[in-house]
Amino acid sequence: MSTMPGILYSYIKGTSRNRLAMAERREVERSCNRALIGNSPTSPVAEASMSILKVLSAKLESMTQADRQIAQFIIDYPERMLTLSSAALAEVTGRSQSSVVKFSQKMGYGGYQQLKLAVSKAKALEWQAPGGIIHGTIEASDSYVTILQKLIGSKLLSMRETLAANNESTIDAALDALVNARKVQLAGVGASSLVAKDFSYKLLKLGRMVLIDSDSHIQISNASGLNEADVLVALSHSGRSLETLRIVEIARQRGAKVISMTGLQPNPLLDLADIHLFTVADEERVRSSAITSRDAQLMLMDMLFIQLIRRQADAHDYIHNSESAVTVLKSR
Repeated sequence: MSTMPGILYSYIKGTSRNRLAMAERREVERSCNRALIGNSPTSPVAEASMSILKVLSAKLESMTQADRQIAQFIIDYPERMLTLSSAALAEVTGRSQSSVVKFSQKMGYGGYQQLKLAVSKAKALEWQAPGGIIHGTIEASDSYVTILQKLIGSKLLSMRETLAANNESTIDAALDALVNARKVQLAGVGASSLVAKDFSYKLLKLGRMVLIDSDSHIQISNASGLNEADVLVALSHSGRSLETLRIVEIARQRGAKVISMTGLQPNPLLDLADIHLFTVADEERVRSSAITSRDAQLMLMDMLFIQLIRRQADAHDYIHNSESAVTVLKSR
């Protein structure tokens, strides 16, 4: 993958999104779209492991007007879409039948019937929250009990959909990279840095060489010392954190392999990474703090840690030694 130095420079030097020229913005989105729905082994759609309804929602803002009208109808009325022919869907959305077929192909399917099958599967697998659990945006007027119910529902749904967004081949690729790495650097700012630090503790328990620091300047300095034998894991739910993008750019220049962990929406970090892991969070409307996105990241990191234990023959020895070392510090 190209490093897009001109576009990345705009992200690093600009103080807001508005400083990125429209032509460059479209190029970033096109690149990220290829990463999201292309035929690469890391594509969740190509592997049919992520709900097509979730992918359409994540990509909606980056679509053309014609595609957006079709996608919005499918998102709003999936059951009705399943009863419509391509011609009928074209009529209700005000588009041509060929536009519907082309839209299906853009989404990675052979034709409209394959798209309908994907939507049908997404509805069949749609998770229903347990009785009493509400999923939705927490409002200031909500009662104490309602807030608890919404919070639990959001967290459970976020973790479930994050698991669905990452296919097994991508997880295996990430594990291979981590197992074979000479050293692993973890990069992230804000809430993502807390998740990165937690994962670093787990890797240290397995005897791995890990680089982690909350100071972005030190993270950049650490990245300059990486090479082809190393791995950088970059966490950013938005995929647009300027410090993280700079760290990734330097790591790529040094030849290190990059694993990204971002949301599904098009973002520049996707284009810079070799392996793409995704998190799904219900924080698009109002985000007072990283809550479900943090939970999704933690869950995904915990899964990687458990899988690493399975792969590393002496993992239990390292964990036992770690536990024994701190036991003497605990009161009896």
